[in-house]
Order: sequence, then C-alpha cells, then structure tokens
Amino acid sequence: VSPGHLREKYSSCATVFVDSTISQSDLKITLQCLALAIYYHIKKRDANRSKDIFDERLHPVTEEKVPEEFFHHNPDPESIYRFIRPFFIAFKATGGYTITTLVYIERLLSYAEIDICPSNWKRIVLGAIILTYKYLHDEAMWNFHFFSLLRGITIKNLNELERQYLCLLRFRLYVSTSVYAQYYFDLRSLASDHGLLPIALTPLQKERALNLEAIARYCENKNLCRVAIKKSGSCANLTDVQRAHAILS
Repeated sequence: VSPGHLREKYSSCATVFVDSTISQSDLKITLQCLALAIYYHIKKRDANRSKDIFDERLHPVTEEKVPEEFFHHNPDPESIYRFIRPFFIAFKATGGYTITTLVYIERLLSYAEIDICPSNWKRIVLGAIILTYKYLHDEAMWNFHFFSLLRGITIKNLNELERQYLCLLRFRLYVSTSVYAQYYFDLRSLASDHGLLPIALTPLQKERALNLEAIARYCENKNLCRVAIKKSGSCANLTDVQRAHAILS
C-alpha cells in the first residue's frame, strides 16, 4: 500500500467526507478539468476541420499579433487554464458554469462536424462561455461585459460569433439533469486521474448535510434545477426562486 493511499480518508457509517458535490462543485478543480478536457479534445482530434468564424487568424482575440507557428502546436493545459480562468473569476461563476461550457463545446464539435485545434480553440471556448453566462446568469449579460477581458476583438465580432454559435448548436442550450450529472462525474474522474482532488477531505457536518438534502429535494422540481447550477454556492435563497425557468430535467 502506497503512503499516499494510507493518507486518504474514506467515508463510513459514522462519518462522511466530502470535498465537493454535484450541486456544489469546486470552481478551481472544475476549471482545471475543463482545461484538461479541452486539451484532450485538441490532442486527439482527427483533423483540422473548422469554420471561418472560429479561426483566430481571421478573427484575433488579442491585440498582440500571434506568430503563425502558434497555430501549428497544441496548447498545453496550463495555457488553456490561463485563458479561461479570468472569465469565470470576473463574473464570480460557480463550478456548474464550467460543466455547461464543456457541454456546449462538445455539442458544437458534433453538430457542426468540426475539430477543435490550435487555430480555433480560443474562439470556440469563448463562444461557449458567452452562451453559458447568458443562459444561466441571473442578470442580463451583454457582450460588452466580455469585451473588457478581450482587447483584440470588437463587439460586432463577438455578436457575430454568438449568432453563428447559436445557429450551429441549433439553439439547443438546454442541458438535462442526466447529461449534467454525467459530465460532472466524468470531470471528477479526470480530476482523480490527474491528482487534482484534495487528499484531506472535510467531514460532512449535519448542517451541510441538511442543506444538500434540501437542494436535492428542491431539484426534484424541474423548475428549480436551474438554480442548482446557478446558485450552487448556497441554498439559503432556494425558497425564494421557485418560479425560475427550467434548464435541467
């Protein structure tokens, strides 16, 4: 038995150890997993099929000119993480936003029959993030909110990216409960495989257990499943949002 294995904590009938849950996923870990998932999509692609709207050479996302060789080498997970992190931190997102972002990316690749590659990954990811925020966020989100984080792109270009992204997704932004859960556990497996999960887990206290039970009970109502993603950091206000529109089922 390895020393690391001996340090791991296991749940028992008396004590349950948790680090994050499906409705309270850890943002940093899910961001790292999102970066890894994007990296593996790029690395394992079959070709370089793309569309002009996603080509960074035609539509730069930075003010600085990017060398041509940049588009011939796969980005590493750390570079992807550094690109996506500011968007989620700036708008105080929860881990659920990262999961929905990955769902949209994979839907795009499937529906549009394209590959995510060095020349288009930033704009594919950016489009998915924009749609995720606009669909899940409580308050109205406009493209100028994202413009402050992107100095090399115009509002007009962001609008066109969003429009074409929606069309290619066939306007399917809905994410079912089963799909969300599948992605959550797949990302947890990815985190475990790469040693991202913390060894020292926190004992599940009675108060938090009751909170999680309340969230699960409320999520049985389809109209409140959207709250489980958007408001995953707290269940204190769940009773005030029973009329939220459904996103999950």
